[in-house]
Amino acid sequence: MQDKHRFFEQLVSAYSNDLYRYAYWLCKQPTVAEDLVQETFTRAWKAIDNLKDEKAAKVWLITILRRENARMYEKYQPQLLEIEEGLVADDYHNEPTYKIEKQQLHKAIFDLALEYKEPLILQIMWGYTGEEIAQQLELKLATVNTRLYRARQQLKVILTETAGSNNRTSTLG
Repeated sequence: MQDKHRFFEQLVSAYSNDLYRYAYWLCKQPTVAEDLVQETFTRAWKAIDNLKDEKAAKVWLITILRRENARMYEKYQPQLLEIEEGLVADDYHNEPTYKIEKQQLHKAIFDLALEYKEPLILQIMWGYTGEEIAQQLELKLATVNTRLYRARQQLKVILTETAGSNNRTSTLG
């Protein structure tokens, strides 16, 4: 029992920040993201004996978090919130243009359909390969690749439209 407790504490220590970032990307609400992570670890503790391979712990926890997120949204659809600039501010990039572009990119990714947003976030945020994403989302590799391609295409369209409207606004003003 002591080893189980110690192992669980190591999981919490190693992955809580990453799980929070992923949860925040999914829901864009800090308190909801915290609740998702808490529920993820609660379920993980209850099922810790089912984890056969310690190397698969990260994927296992992400799967639990994704399912918790899905369970939460089965009940209701919360209103979407705009991302505050302070939440996406980066100390290394203080230029206003960079902050605006970063905010536009985050908003564009957030506006994607879940089927496109999820694999894209897993790839760009977690660094998963196509095969790992396919395993994580329980999809075929071809489906994952198609969704990643479509997500990028949609992002290009959204960001091009945003840039175009910004140029029109600045030339009119």
